[in-house]
Amino acid sequence: MKNTLFVLFTVFCLMACKSKSENTPSENEEALTTDRQAIKKIDMHAHFQYPRTYLPEFFDSWNMQATLVDVAHEDSTSIRRSWDKYLAHAQTAPEDFFLCTSLIGVGIDDPDFATEAIAQLRSEIASGAQMVKVWKNFGMVTKDASGNFIQIDDPRLQPIWDDLKAQGIPVMGHIAEPEQAWRPLDPNNPHYGYYKNNPQYHAYNHPEIPSYETIIAARDHWIENNPELPILCAHIGSMSHDVDMVATRLDKYPNMQVELAARFGDLARQDSRKVRTFFDTYQDRIMFGSDFGNGRPESEMTPAEIADEKEDLMESYDTLWRYLSSTDSLVVRGQKTEGLGLPAPILRKVYHDNAAKFLELN
Repeated sequence: MKNTLFVLFTVFCLMACKSKSENTPSENEEALTTDRQAIKKIDMHAHFQYPRTYLPEFFDSWNMQATLVDVAHEDSTSIRRSWDKYLAHAQTAPEDFFLCTSLIGVGIDDPDFATEAIAQLRSEIASGAQMVKVWKNFGMVTKDASGNFIQIDDPRLQPIWDDLKAQGIPVMGHIAEPEQAWRPLDPNNPHYGYYKNNPQYHAYNHPEIPSYETIIAARDHWIENNPELPILCAHIGSMSHDVDMVATRLDKYPNMQVELAARFGDLARQDSRKVRTFFDTYQDRIMFGSDFGNGRPESEMTPAEIADEKEDLMESYDTLWRYLSSTDSLVVRGQKTEGLGLPAPILRKVYHDNAAKFLELN
């Protein structure tokens, strides 16, 4: 009888241990979800052009808002913008979105260029834009009447910066590309796919495009010339391959901040301890951004496509969260790395507080 009781007790203990072991992953997952939900977030660099039925609940589950960033593209025939789409989307869910309009340098030789640009920006600011973006057209695409590439520190643009300063409107600057754009294609580089599919921006094959160093120097000169203009350098200031380069500029330019969109792969290539120290040192001047978005109306998509899009978006945001918040071994943009394990106070700043202060939401 004693033996029987002992066997039954042993089996019960083993089953209890097995049950506890099986529950541990879900409990850990629930804790991670709770921590993620507890930290408010602003994705400072998003491109959701069109509404999605799932997006309000999705954003709520992440405790997140996003800045919809317009981009002015110049090609051989026209200038293309998506401002009207972003504005319409933001108006459907104003609690979820902020707006960023854009500026392009086409027509800079016209005596009325600055006046007309200021009028356009003021109109779009009145419609809800809280920030203005300048893109890599400056330095890499747009030329003036003399055939020179227009750099971002061109004096003809100064009246625009002065007006934005007077209005208290910050600027997001995506100036230059990652250094890889001026190098031969490298299949191991996180930007390989982009330049393979967008050869027009692969400067290595376009010797007419100014050098990386020339464009970065013009960007630095622009920041230095406008110390009262809050400037958010998109994509880690196009210096994401080397956090020391970024640190040098942050030390030199008090009005400069950076956001992380689409450059997590570059961070993942660097030593995690060094990157962690960078975040610790500049925790008040780094903002979360993803570059995630959509480009098709929901009405043109099948239910399966919408489900796949939602799943991909969840996995993509989750990967970035794990990179910043955990010390897991993971793969980011094809790069094997270890998560940074940032503490909650820094995560709150990077994910929300720095952006809220920059946009003057407090």
